[in-house]
Amino acid sequence: MTKKTPVKGIVEKLVFVAVVLAAWEIVARAHVFGARSEIIFPRLETIARAFVKNFVMGYAGVSLWVYLLNSMKLLLEGMVLGILLAFVFSGLCMVSHGFHNVYSLVVAVADLLPGVALLPVVIIIFGVNPGVIVFLVVHSVIWPMSRNLIDGFKSVPKLYVEAGRNLGLSGAGMLFDVYFPAAMSYILSGLKVGWARAWRGLISAEMIFGIAAAPGIGMYINQMRTNMNNAEMYATLVVIIIIGLVVQYGILNPIEKHTVVKWGMRKL
Repeated sequence: MTKKTPVKGIVEKLVFVAVVLAAWEIVARAHVFGARSEIIFPRLETIARAFVKNFVMGYAGVSLWVYLLNSMKLLLEGMVLGILLAFVFSGLCMVSHGFHNVYSLVVAVADLLPGVALLPVVIIIFGVNPGVIVFLVVHSVIWPMSRNLIDGFKSVPKLYVEAGRNLGLSGAGMLFDVYFPAAMSYILSGLKVGWARAWRGLISAEMIFGIAAAPGIGMYINQMRTNMNNAEMYATLVVIIIIGLVVQYGILNPIEKHTVVKWGMRKL
């Protein structure tokens, strides 16, 4: 098998994007859906103008920047809290067998519950406020992150554990100096899954119920749909995709490259 260079990989991805955009434009110009074509498949030029309009004019005089910043603030709060809790609880699993048995059951059950399904219960308990969104983001992050952390800790070779004990490590020292570095590949996998679930969960929650005190990007999409501003709606979806790509290729991939790939634990 021939080895692919990074440049070749980038070119292949750009070609794919260009093909998709060209296909979209062809369908838009062909008016496949008749009079509804302009609504279902607006031209790329129309979507581009709507993209700029979202940030300049927004909705009811409120720029998309405001919605976007509100969403990212709640996402960041939930992600940080969810990751910290996952590390704490997963670490306790390696210290206490009893806690491991109970928490493994909790993870197995809670990870099956979609965050959106919990919305009615959470709203009844806490009311409609930004904290509900943070709770759903935490719910989206903590369980897949915990599952990967526990699996990663279990996969640490016994040789590493014995070496740590011979060096006098125990408890927190063993956890931070042996288990965490050796399970870094699993940690990054859990972080990727948690980020994706959190991002989708946040937007879904904002679309289902909008919080006037902290309007988010999901609420903006719903407003565009309600007002039949489909070009603006598609443009907002492009913003969501761009954010996802920035996080994936600008944050997660570099972390992976400078840790597990550099250490020879995984190929990028």
